Amino acid sequence: MSQGVRYMLFASFTFTLMKVCVKLVPHIPAIEIILFRSVISLAISLFFLNRQKVNIWGNNKLVLIGRGVSGAIALVIYFSLLQQIPLATASTLQYLAPIFTAVLGIFLVGEKVKNVQWLFFAMSFAGILIIQGFDPRITFWHLVMGVSASLFMGLAYNFIRKLKTSEHPLVIIFYFPLIMLPISAIWSSFVWVQPIGNDWLVLILVGVTTQIAQFLMTKAYQKEELNKVSILTYLGIIYSLAFGFFIFDETYNLVTYGGMALVLTGVVLNVLWKRN
Repeated sequence: MSQGVRYMLFASFTFTLMKVCVKLVPHIPAIEIILFRSVISLAISLFFLNRQKVNIWGNNKLVLIGRGVSGAIALVIYFSLLQQIPLATASTLQYLAPIFTAVLGIFLVGEKVKNVQWLFFAMSFAGILIIQGFDPRITFWHLVMGVSASLFMGLAYNFIRKLKTSEHPLVIIFYFPLIMLPISAIWSSFVWVQPIGNDWLVLILVGVTTQIAQFLMTKAYQKEELNKVSILTYLGIIYSLAFGFFIFDETYNLVTYGGMALVLTGVVLNVLWKRN
């Protein structure tokens, strides 16, 4: 097993730990959790930007702001969703993001989408409809939230692609907490729930695990070809199923498992087709 593959396996695992932490504090508003995450992320980003003597404001400020805003909207919706539905289902809905990345890429970065890719996209959306139709815990509103979060994630990824040749990666990362922090601080002041006991540890872990996962993923992409490690991110659904079962007693019927498999099949086939 190559070093890049190991990095990606651990990155996917750590991202799942972050999701577990969010679900461990359902009494804390999602926006408040994001506030803690933003403070930690901003501090770590500033430390490394200063250490590498990188201009924190970047060059293409308009696109950087667009990346920050779209990422912020996606995170608010997704964290709220995580607190309301089973972990593996929320993770599955998140995997729609690459589809929206490709579709939006047609208009934003001039990407071409072949006919066969639309078939893969349709498979994934059919899987989502199956999950919503056969799992009573998933309402139509949850489906709308999941699709909306993935849509804004796809938009954020396209902004990142537009910035890849003009901005330092740390600057792109920095703009997310820069924009999210004031928004989450003001919003949290209206819905604040005082953390008690272990809540503080869990909230800190949300920020720490996020930064560790981003670091490991970056190392994976540096050590290995993109097409060899990107597909490993979908192992997150296995981690989510395991954590959901052992920590939150989450189980599913066979039809729902089939819906999850259909979503992942469509996404993975699209990744493999593009790679080849």
